[in-house]
Amino acid sequence: MKFIGRLLTLALVIFLISCSKTVTRVSPDQQIDLSGRWNDTDSKLVAAEMIEDVLKRTWRSNFSDDEGRKPVIIVGMIQNKSSEHIEPETFIKDLEREFINSGTIRVVENSVFREKMREERADQGEFASPETQSQWGKELGADFMLFGVITSITDSYKKEKVVSYKVNLELANLETTEKVWIGDKEIKKYIKN
Repeated sequence: MKFIGRLLTLALVIFLISCSKTVTRVSPDQQIDLSGRWNDTDSKLVAAEMIEDVLKRTWRSNFSDDEGRKPVIIVGMIQNKSSEHIEPETFIKDLEREFINSGTIRVVENSVFREKMREERADQGEFASPETQSQWGKELGADFMLFGVITSITDSYKKEKVVSYKVNLELANLETTEKVWIGDKEIKKYIKN
């Protein structure tokens, strides 16, 4: 009996050791692709390339020349029509960051956040001292809206698969509804199991 007990204890120890996991901190800039699915690296790269493209087009200089100021943009809906779960909000934030960091565009909040800000402004009107209250009627109106869609196509055979992601974005003038820019970016991943 003692032998069987020792054998079971040894088996349990070996099992627990084999189930342990190791966690290593890595740089957020490091590209790691474990599954082959859309990830943070894809989101950042696509956002950077697409914003670089939209900013070098003539719509921006035409607007600045005509209006004498930087254009104001709101990033609207980015639909995920791909075959997997992609959180559009992460991609939207990457786009907004690239616009803001360019120094040539002003970005305003979407409707959900504007409503929260209006609630806060109303609370300030009731509870904050008059000299520190944010004033009503000073919101910045957007001149353009960016919106788009993320799609994917998967081709697989046996233990191999190719996933192609395509991001299509459009920028439209809010006053005239004229499309001033259309861009797309593709990412293709080959995955072998």
